[in-house]
Amino acid sequence: MKSVGRQSPLILIALSVLLSLMTPAEGGADEPSGERELVIATRDAPPFAIKREKGWDGITIELIRRIADEEGFRVQFKEMGLDEMLDAVAAGEVDAAAAALTITAEREQRVDFTHPFFTSGLGVAVPQRPELTWFSALRRVASGAFLQSLAALLGVLTLLGALVWLAERRRNEQFSGKPAKGIGSGIWWSAVTMTTVGYGDKAPVTFAGRLIGLVWMFTSVVVVSSFTAAIASSLTVGELGQNVSGLSDLYGKRVVTAEDSTSARFLDQKLVRYRSVADVSEALEALAAGRADAVVYDLPILRHLVSSEHAGELRVLPGILLRQDYGIALPPETELREPVNRWILRMIQSPEWTPMIEGYLGHAG
Repeated sequence: MKSVGRQSPLILIALSVLLSLMTPAEGGADEPSGERELVIATRDAPPFAIKREKGWDGITIELIRRIADEEGFRVQFKEMGLDEMLDAVAAGEVDAAAAALTITAEREQRVDFTHPFFTSGLGVAVPQRPELTWFSALRRVASGAFLQSLAALLGVLTLLGALVWLAERRRNEQFSGKPAKGIGSGIWWSAVTMTTVGYGDKAPVTFAGRLIGLVWMFTSVVVVSSFTAAIASSLTVGELGQNVSGLSDLYGKRVVTAEDSTSARFLDQKLVRYRSVADVSEALEALAAGRADAVVYDLPILRHLVSSEHAGELRVLPGILLRQDYGIALPPETELREPVNRWILRMIQSPEWTPMIEGYLGHAG
């Protein structure tokens, strides 16, 4: 019994040490990494961030969720405007901003960006080419520009007919002395001369008449070329869509883009005149309604919206005007940057990344 009594203090000391070692481990288990909640600023920008009835979806949203699952975080999405998102990230009020954020030098001065997870550029949407039918061809020929050209041509033929009649009426029986019949013969002669048919039934014999004829022969070459060009222009199907293939084709067109966007700043830099609207959806509505000739905006967003909302009405031209890299905005010097970058690199190199991107983008070219 005495030996047990002597061992009791030793047993108590051992139990105290054991309890002290176990206490920190239990305290650490109260705050696992999975308990941390990330507040992510976002906005509706299909196909990168899509606001649905059941919550948020899209390329960037899915990327954020996969990273959070791997790191053991919970995510809360908070909707904001574009400038509000960047301001909140810069001030550290949110953990990140994720939508369709292009990485620019101007934005990099305010926030940090992750590695790009998607690379594309600015694209151009134009009306779909209509099919050419006899009715549409006649309607184009009857357009205002064509009728103006036709009226101008008839006016020139009448003027030439009157001049040659004045020169020939006294010495040439082919041009009657009566004004109506004589001028009619003059119009016939000027039309035949212009088309180089040359029936030979009427010809000037006076010096003045032949001088008028000589001048008209050379002038009519230009007149015929201009009239032919007017007809060709009227019959051109999808004139804009065929002609717009790059930046230089946008000058003189009715260009629309979203206000305060990368595309608006790009057009400003290139001195392209444009009209800005609230968002790209409004711009595409104007294009579909014929109030615009082209919409310039982020290519993947144009493809998604044209495919889902304007299929058959609009199309997106191939190629890009300016390369754009998309990333996630983070507060300066945040500890999240390295783990997020590692997961972005793993994701974009994984076999499921490309099918996921294609599932969201659609095809509207």
